[in-house]
Amino acid sequence: MSKVALVTGGSRGIGFGIAEKLAAEKWDIVINGVREESAVTEPLAKLRSYGVRVGYARGDVGSAEGRASIIAATKAFLAASPDAAGIDPTRYPLLATRSFVLVNNAGVAPKVRADLLETSEESYDYVVNTNLRGVFFLTQAFARDMVAAKKADPKFAAFIINITSISATVVSINRGEYCIAKAGLSMMSQLFATRLGPDGIPVYEVRPGVIKTDMTAGVTEKYDKLIAGGLNIQPRWGYPEDVGKAVAALSRGDFPFSTGQVVMVDGGLVIPRL
Repeated sequence: MSKVALVTGGSRGIGFGIAEKLAAEKWDIVINGVREESAVTEPLAKLRSYGVRVGYARGDVGSAEGRASIIAATKAFLAASPDAAGIDPTRYPLLATRSFVLVNNAGVAPKVRADLLETSEESYDYVVNTNLRGVFFLTQAFARDMVAAKKADPKFAAFIINITSISATVVSINRGEYCIAKAGLSMMSQLFATRLGPDGIPVYEVRPGVIKTDMTAGVTEKYDKLIAGGLNIQPRWGYPEDVGKAVAALSRGDFPFSTGQVVMVDGGLVIPRL
């Protein structure tokens, strides 16, 4: 039977790096994004070049309607699997796979980096709704299906991997809403790990550092100088494939007794130094 991964925000940046690494390891992939499918044909084609099934689940994680769309598209992808015969898609859609992983990667940055004393409610809601509130309720929905599938077939494997950021603990006073959302997502990982541990469903947090993506494109010069000045112990930018490798290892089940743990992918940035 197949292995299926849903990677939110999977059409570019860190999300695509994750999706590509999983596809290379023969996971069937559903990527999520907010753009029309016609706008993501290139990443979809690249993933399909690995010889796996690839689907697109359009929807905004930050809205209830968007999450419903993502869930429906993912279940339709599962129902279309060659392994879905005999599976009741209304009760146990995940059992069309032998392993299912939810990678919560989708996230947004503040539209304007503003001093903490100038942060607007609009910006706060925009960031927190997508980066925390939406992730919580999407995870809740899939976790229910994971628990049901695991009870129906104990051999079924499920994993939840949350992509946070060093901003969960490293302060940036010009994007406080982002830091708060990532810190909340870190706690959410602990909560779901505790709740789902007895059901045999591990939950992990992957915490990237400074990663070269479109989100950091506007501050490239700043971080080039900081990295050259010793910001990271490993003196380079991180890349989406660095995060992808960590997610792939967790998805393989290489850390079966480590639920709730944080995997740092930051080049040693947060190691205290004198």
